[in-house]
Amino acid sequence: MELVHSGKVRDVYADGDDLILVATDRVSVYDVVLPTPIPDKGKILTQLSLWWFEQLAGVMPNHVISAEDVPAEWAGRAIRCRRLEMLPVEFIARGYLTGLGLKEYQKQGTVSGVPLPPGLVEASRLPEPVFTPTTKATAGHDEFITFDEVAREIGADTAERLRDATLEIYRRGATLAAERGIVIADTKLEFGRAPDGTLVLADELLTSDSSRFWPADEWEPGRPQHSLDKQFVRDWSATVTDWDRTPPGPPIPDDIVAASRARYIELYERITGSPWRSGRS
Repeated sequence: MELVHSGKVRDVYADGDDLILVATDRVSVYDVVLPTPIPDKGKILTQLSLWWFEQLAGVMPNHVISAEDVPAEWAGRAIRCRRLEMLPVEFIARGYLTGLGLKEYQKQGTVSGVPLPPGLVEASRLPEPVFTPTTKATAGHDEFITFDEVAREIGADTAERLRDATLEIYRRGATLAAERGIVIADTKLEFGRAPDGTLVLADELLTSDSSRFWPADEWEPGRPQHSLDKQFVRDWSATVTDWDRTPPGPPIPDDIVAASRARYIELYERITGSPWRSGRS
């Protein structure tokens, strides 16, 4: 098969009319791939995505063809997918104020042009989930854009449909997670267009790389939260004083690798209700 794209975390191969999406154990922070992998990370992300794709299949068609019809060496970490024309926007829903959204709010009281109430603090729950899209940068960092900018980029009707789909996926996912004692603070989605024009949910779905997850019983606004996602690695990397957030990234210490893997596994098990088996396929 032909390697058609190697991203920060996923490799994409062409197989006839289909694509094979392979999730590696690589981890990136601040758009830099770190030299140390997190064991099983790619399988955990893939299996969690598949669980969510099944749960939310009624909201939006997705790109999954098969999780079984993949080369044996990638079993458990690969998905056979439909070919799509990917849209040049990151579709983000936020139910809580954190991360870059918090920084933007502290500067001007808005996120992606959406005005938010005054007096919010880190990890505040928003009155309603909000749509805060960003660019999809091929170099450098993604930047917040407004809904009107999305509409100009992909058309008003498409922008409205995908804004509504993003918020509905977030709401339904957040409800399912809440039943399992987990807060989904925010999530990033990607969509593409099939050859027949159908809009299709693609890439990963509600994983520890694309979303922020917090234990509900530990949620307390006004401070950083206990994260069951990649934020743990971001927080560690921020303590590396001799790294300027450009390549090459620093190696991850063994204890941070182990703790990161444990958090990915805990999130998988709490969301799906199934035990994680390292050799699963």
